Amino acid sequence: MTLMLTETTWMRACATDDLEPYWGEVALLGDEQVAIVMITPEEVYAVDHLDPHTGAPVMARGIVGSRRDRPTIASPLHKEVYDLGTGECYTDPSLVLRTFRTRIVGGFIEIELGA
Repeated sequence: MTLMLTETTWMRACATDDLEPYWGEVALLGDEQVAIVMITPEEVYAVDHLDPHTGAPVMARGIVGSRRDRPTIASPLHKEVYDLGTGECYTDPSLVLRTFRTRIVGGFIEIELGA
């Protein structure tokens, strides 16, 4: 059995002070457009900026909310609701929003991108 390791890269996106709670912003990290949503200065999510239903680059303009205790974002186009942590779509199980791991280092948000 061969174990294959994939290389990842943490990229600095912005300072936590650059974001407002419950408001999405988009960052261009290499060739990836990533929507970043800060819930609190310690809780930040990153998802693909491309809407899984239409392919349009709009997710950073989505409506941020919650389902029970889970933070969500709704597409601004057709209002599909996605879990910000898992990418699961609550309104159409056939859709999935790609998610990225985040971390905060020295007041800056870093996003993990696959190699």
